[in-house]
Amino acid sequence: MDYTEIQGKQSHDPIFIHKMNNLSSSTSSPSPPRCVVCVPGPVIVGAGPSGLATAACLKNKGVPSVILERSNCIASLWQLKTYDRLRLHLPKQFCELPLLPFPADFPTYPTKQQFIRYLEDYATKFDIQPRFNETVSTAQYDPAVGFWRVRTAGSENGVKTEYVTRWLIVATGENAEAVVPRLEGIMEFGGPIRHTSLYKSGEEFRGKKVLVVGCGNSGMEVCLDLCNHNARPSLVVRDTVHVLPREMLGKSTFGLSMLLLKWLPIRLVDRLLLVASRLLLGDTSRLGLDRPKLGPLQLKNLSGKTPVLDVGTLAKIKSGDVQVCPAIKRLKRHRAVEFVDGRTEYFDAIVLATGYRSNVPSWLKEGEMFSKEDGLPKTPFPNGWKGECGLYAVGFTKRGILGASMDAKRIAEDIERCWKAEAKHSTPFTRSHLPLSSSP
Repeated sequence: MDYTEIQGKQSHDPIFIHKMNNLSSSTSSPSPPRCVVCVPGPVIVGAGPSGLATAACLKNKGVPSVILERSNCIASLWQLKTYDRLRLHLPKQFCELPLLPFPADFPTYPTKQQFIRYLEDYATKFDIQPRFNETVSTAQYDPAVGFWRVRTAGSENGVKTEYVTRWLIVATGENAEAVVPRLEGIMEFGGPIRHTSLYKSGEEFRGKKVLVVGCGNSGMEVCLDLCNHNARPSLVVRDTVHVLPREMLGKSTFGLSMLLLKWLPIRLVDRLLLVASRLLLGDTSRLGLDRPKLGPLQLKNLSGKTPVLDVGTLAKIKSGDVQVCPAIKRLKRHRAVEFVDGRTEYFDAIVLATGYRSNVPSWLKEGEMFSKEDGLPKTPFPNGWKGECGLYAVGFTKRGILGASMDAKRIAEDIERCWKAEAKHSTPFTRSHLPLSSSP
């Protein structure tokens, strides 16, 4: 192993250096040149809202951190993979990161551009400077030295970097990779098929017939956007779905739900929400949108499935501007789509609003905290934020930014206790204790 850089508090610890040298000398097979960085505080993987919130909470408690981000910007999902008309689905007070409220002049539901500006201001305020274009290839706990080894893919000059840290915080979240369903005949279709991560605006589909697959918040909103650009969208509804009005009685449905839950059991709150939705929206099952048996809040707690907050799409379905279709059986030549009910229709393009998933199992080499099936913590909210050996998770609560902020605060408090305890017993050493660096 070639050491081109050793930094941080542990780099002044001769016992740590001795362990690292012994481990290096015991490795018989040659490895590519690697820059080794010993990080005094935690390493955070991911510079989205979850990673930024955790770094800010840590800094507020005097604990430094290093954020590794595979993209070239913070909040890459928001900046690079969302459509133009996107707004926060919840009121801004439920989407604030810790220690910094939204500007007073922001609307109740900030736009995509406003939210990005808020995140950039957040990073500036807390002097958060992620290391961009650092894609983590593997992260594994090394019991020989008692630290995590976080390796990133090749960077400049072909030199790979290994970060050695006492604490590893996984902040890549639930939406790291696009979910693309397997559709029979996808190579035969002949027209454009894209995930919503590549969809920006309905302008490019003006006058075209577009099939949107997926009836979550994104699918519903893409249909509305297509209508606003004079496209002709159809919506594939493969499962039951709760559609709620975004606001009730002049208040946000989410805020009203949180208020009612302080006084009433969740089943009763669900009943009230469904009665109000029936009065305001009508019977959605007549539109091909059957509701699940469980109420919206109970379903959210059990499965993480979020109800759709209607922003106008339901009116387009009622007017016939958006057609509701059953599940797809297969795609055919000449841009034909066969549905499970036997119908075949022709479309100019298909947009997959099929969501995202965690990518943690592809790079984190551990089997206790995260499930290998869905890449989420095995322990449910609110206790899924802490694992073993200094491993933490933030942004996996299925409760949006509010849940991520709660976990960020808990993680910072937990690491602060360890940080202060270790500081009492640490001994300062000089650079003279370091082995000489070898050039790659």
